[in-house]
Amino acid sequence: MVWKTLFLVSHNYVQSPSNHSLLLKKHANSFTALLVYVDDIVLTDNYNSKIKAITNHLHVAFKIKDLGNLKFFLGFEVARNSSGIHICQHKYALNILNDSGMLASKLVTTPMDYGTRLHVNSGIPLSDSCSSSYRCLIGRLIYLTNTRLDITYAVQHLSQFVSNPTTAHQQATYRILRYIKGVPRAGLFFPAKNTPQLKGYSDS
Repeated sequence: MVWKTLFLVSHNYVQSPSNHSLLLKKHANSFTALLVYVDDIVLTDNYNSKIKAITNHLHVAFKIKDLGNLKFFLGFEVARNSSGIHICQHKYALNILNDSGMLASKLVTTPMDYGTRLHVNSGIPLSDSCSSSYRCLIGRLIYLTNTRLDITYAVQHLSQFVSNPTTAHQQATYRILRYIKGVPRAGLFFPAKNTPQLKGYSDS
């Protein structure tokens, strides 16, 4: 990864200050972005000619293999057509359900019970092994929120209790899983043609 990064920097790409694996290049009306992860590179540009140019440079230097349009990357599934691009973590979500033994659970329509107020002393403290499992599950759910904004609030709320989780926190986490089971393929859709809009929600 270091050699690829140095190579790209030598071709006037600049590392993003927030993520050094992301390299950017702007030239006139062209904007190129490359995301480097170990031996994989995700590349995008608003001009196909620029993509071909940097791909050729990389191939000469590293003998890369072009896999075409992005379909799967680090648990993200990408589907595209003329109307736009859909990104989800369907398989990742199903793996969480399977590993948690929740594939046969009953569905719920909301990720949390909004009538219940959870706090540090809710429920009975979990054993060390269950606490470890809770923390692992919360970590996996946090990664799932990259495409599942509908569970973000519930997951972030429960992440506050990872130091001393209880049975109440665990049951609330299982509710999120039961909600995910109902819509495991949900994700983000980016339309090909869209007018940017700023929307605000109050008491939603």
